[in-house]
Amino acid sequence: MEVNEAIKTKINKLLYERNMSVNKLSTNAGLMQSTVDSILNGRSKNPTMVTICKICEGFDIPLSEFFDDKVFDDLDIDIK
Repeated sequence: MEVNEAIKTKINKLLYERNMSVNKLSTNAGLMQSTVDSILNGRSKNPTMVTICKICEGFDIPLSEFFDDKVFDDLDIDIK
């Protein structure tokens, strides 16, 4: 799994667990809904840490909790 897919999976999991809409997350995070949609639709291949931090704020969780998930354990990372 690639990093962007893992991030998308984690966001969808948190949305489901909190019964939260993308619109509500976007509002809570102070992001445009199109930004979150682009991550969830796979158009954003490399979301920034600032965006991920804002998403964590939208979920009211620390960054460490976001990445503390099995989905991030075996990532296919191609660093160039």
